[in-house]
Order: sequence, then C-alpha cells, then structure tokens
Amino acid sequence: MNRFATVCLALCLPLCASVAQQVPEIPFDANVDMLKLPSGMQFGEVAGVALNSKKHIFVFSRMGGLSTVHGEAASRLFEFGPDGTFIREIGQGLYGFAFAHTVRIDKNDNIWATDEGTSMVIKFSPAGKVLMVLGRREESVEPPAPLAPGKIPTPVWGEFNRPTDVTWDLAGNIFVADGYNNSRVVKIDPNGRWVKTWGTRGTGTGQFNILHAIASDAKGNIYVGDRSNRRIQVFDPDGRFLRQFSINVPFTKPVNIMDGDEPVAGSNPLAESGQPWAACITPGPTQYLFVSDAVPGRIYKLSLDGKVLGVLGEAGKQPKQFGWIHEIACPSEHELYVAELLNWRMQKLTLH
Repeated sequence: MNRFATVCLALCLPLCASVAQQVPEIPFDANVDMLKLPSGMQFGEVAGVALNSKKHIFVFSRMGGLSTVHGEAASRLFEFGPDGTFIREIGQGLYGFAFAHTVRIDKNDNIWATDEGTSMVIKFSPAGKVLMVLGRREESVEPPAPLAPGKIPTPVWGEFNRPTDVTWDLAGNIFVADGYNNSRVVKIDPNGRWVKTWGTRGTGTGQFNILHAIASDAKGNIYVGDRSNRRIQVFDPDGRFLRQFSINVPFTKPVNIMDGDEPVAGSNPLAESGQPWAACITPGPTQYLFVSDAVPGRIYKLSLDGKVLGVLGEAGKQPKQFGWIHEIACPSEHELYVAELLNWRMQKLTLH
C-alpha cells in the first residue's frame, strides 16, 4: 500500500474555516458484527464491499491462500444474505485472484472483481460464472525486469497495471481506474473491446496520481478519485473534463495516524486531508456522493457538484471508527456499508 501524501493544515485552515461552520456532523449507528462467516474462518483485510438488487452483500477480502503474487495472501470473494448470513464463496482458487481491491455490482446484478495483484478485472454472472476477463496477470515464468527508481512504466494496450476500481455508463461501457502505475482511465465497450484511454501521471487537469476509486452518476458521468492529488475529477463518458473539486473540512481533534508517518509533537499536520480513498454514488432522483479518506478517517457526504453536506466518523479501532475505508457501498443516503483494511471488518452504518 503506497504511503499517502500529507497536507499541511496551516495552508488550508484560512480557506476552510468558513466551510467548517457549514458542515454538520451526521449522527449514525454502526453494526460491526453483521457478517457471519463459517465457523473457524476469519476475514483478512476487507478491501471491497458491494450490494446487489436483493441487498445481498458481497465482500472481497485479502486472506490466507495459495497465491504466488503476494506471498501467501489471496483474494477471496464472499456472498452474504441481507441479514449477514453466509451464502457462498465465489471464484475459490481463481487464477485472477491474488490481491483484492474492489468489488462492484452492475445494473444486471453481475459481479465485478478488481484484483490489483493480478492486474485483472473479472466479471461474474449472478450465479458466479466467469463471463468476461479484462487484463492479464504476469507470467510467473517470466518475471518482469525491475524499473529504475522514479521511472514510470509504459502503459500497454489491453493490459492494466495495478487497477483499482470499475464503473459503467448508461450504454453499458466499462470504465476501469488503471490506477497505481498507469494513471489513466480505460474505456471498454460492453463486449470487452478497448475503446480509448485518457490520463497520464501528473497534477494537471485530466492527469492523475493514483486513481483509487471510480463511480458514475445517473447521467453516465464518471467521477475519478484522484487520491494523491487530493481531488475528485469528473468527466463525461467520452473522457471530456467537466469539473473537479476537493474536500476541505478541518479536523480539530488529535489525529490518529493508524499507519504512516508519526505526527510531529505539538502539531496536527494531517488534520485536514480529504484524499479520496473510496467513493460511491447513491441511486434515486437526488443522488449523493460519499467519499472516505484514511486520515483523519472520515466519511463525507457531498452533492454531485462537490459541496460537502455532512461528515461522520474518525480513525480508530472501535465501532463507529474506521481503519482505512477501502470501499463504500451506498444503497441509499441513510445506509452505508464500509470495508476496512486495517480493522479486518465491514461495518454497516445507519445515518440519521
């Protein structure tokens, strides 16, 4: 997991002070014990969570297994009923599973797993059959030559390099956040044919530095969580830039750095972060965007034009606290499901 860039509170506070007075804390309840795995089984890092139309819960976790990509870590994909009852495991021992990143459900209840370790995106039918494979994992017999320090790998047509997430437009085109190394969005038609890509590594408009989340609204516009640039960029389905916005909500409590650089004594350098780690957009006539960051570990509710409407939570190990939210499922503006890496769990949140 790449270390996230720090953001200096001293530079942001004058700009954000007026915003803080307008952003309410959203009261909420949390259920940390909802999911019931078979006896003797435990989650590892819970990287992904998604819901289908029946409100079945799909969890993508990094667990012990037989992978050769990341030591003995492997991706495992589980399905649970609406009450958390275990139903089945999908894709056990699958060639494309090594290091889970996200799971998404499309409008037809197909299940899409994005695996960072194998650089693949796999589409399953609702019954769990592999329907489409995008990307290709490295061949273990020919390990790639290491890149020189600071050198950016050359993107390859038809392949990803540590992808992070997937979404769709109204026509069923597929958009993959080819996120850690290639710094681009890939557009693929419903039949699996690569159509176009856009984006390079950088800080300018239409450039990215770790695309860590991607989502689409009811018009088919594409929202890209440009994590290390600390912003959301919005594009139309053809990749034309529409707008961008950042989340500037100061945090006044002591910051809990759960993993990373130790804070400097007497200062609070990460008290205003807003790096988009996870993002989802609610259904319905009025849509909302929910975004999480790792530090200070909050969830933000936004309108689609980027206005922050509310905030909840903070980093920690207890219920209603979060340890690196990696994916959010938001079937409504009052109900969220969050997958946590550092706490090895999923929490169901009820917002009031």
